[in-house]
Parts: sequence; structure tokens; C-alpha cells
Amino acid sequence: MDFHFLPMEERVSNAREGLIEQGFQELHSKMEVDLAFAKKGTTLVFVNSVCCSGEDIARPASAIALKSEKKPDHLVSVFAGQEKEATERAREYFEGYEPSSPAIALMKDGKCIKMVERSEIKTESIEEIASKLQSMFEEYC
Repeated sequence: MDFHFLPMEERVSNAREGLIEQGFQELHSKMEVDLAFAKKGTTLVFVNSVCCSGEDIARPASAIALKSEKKPDHLVSVFAGQEKEATERAREYFEGYEPSSPAIALMKDGKCIKMVERSEIKTESIEEIASKLQSMFEEYC
């Protein structure tokens, strides 16, 4: 069955599992976000969602990018529309970026240094998004 026609509970479950399989830790509260973002080093933050650009482009692109030799020290996710408190707190750290989901942010020592926003994810291919992420990893990780 096509992902887009699944009941919402299954879509959410599939979206969560897709990132957990890649090694992302889910953040469910403001406190969990603050603790994760306080860690030294680089943190990749995936703002998860059930929209098609998340399923069709963003999650596959992150899976490809994370096969690189250089990659972030930490992988975390917040789920827009599900863990609203955690998502709102994460977005407070994304200075200079409008809220969007899906989105993929690279943090360094608690500061957002780069983000791939929904507008890019919707208009570019999996390979283009994976390449952007790999370039970010090369430069900052």
C-alpha cells in the first residue's frame, strides 16, 4: 500500500521508525531538546513530519548522507504535529530560519549553523538533498 493512503497512525509510526532505523534519537519534551542541544560537537536535527516530502525525499536523503565518513556526533529528531512542545523548543534554536517541516538542521555546540528547509526539500531530488547534507558534514563535522 502507498504510504500516502495509510491511516495517520501508521504514517506517523512509519515516519518515526524511518529515523530511528537511521540512528536518530527522538526528543519529546523541551527538557530533552535543551539537553540534546547542550551537547558539545555537531548535532543533526531532523524535524520530522508525515508530509510527502518527508517520506519521499528528506528521510531517504538523510539515510544516504549518513553513510558518509564524516557525519555529525549526535542525531536527534523532533516530530512536528506530534511532539509540539519539543518541536517549538527546537525551533527556538533555529535563529534566522522560519519554521518548516520537514527540515534538517546542523547544530554545532548548541548553535544552528545550517539548515535544509522544506522549500528546498520539496523542489530538489533525494540526491541533491543528500549532497547538501554531505557538504555540510564535510565542512562542519
